[in-house]
Amino acid sequence: MKIRRILKNLLIEDSGQDLIEYALVAAFLALSAVAAMAPIANKMSNEFNGIGNSL
Repeated sequence: MKIRRILKNLLIEDSGQDLIEYALVAAFLALSAVAAMAPIANKMSNEFNGIGNSL
């Protein structure tokens, strides 16, 4: 009886699910930010090099 109740509670319990979902969203946002910054970094580097060369 006790094991049956424990297994039933494990199947119903979902408090850890929220933490995993938040972690996945945070990881997706971090990867998106890194992917978006690569082209911007190249453009900024080229712009600063052009300014440095003109000085």
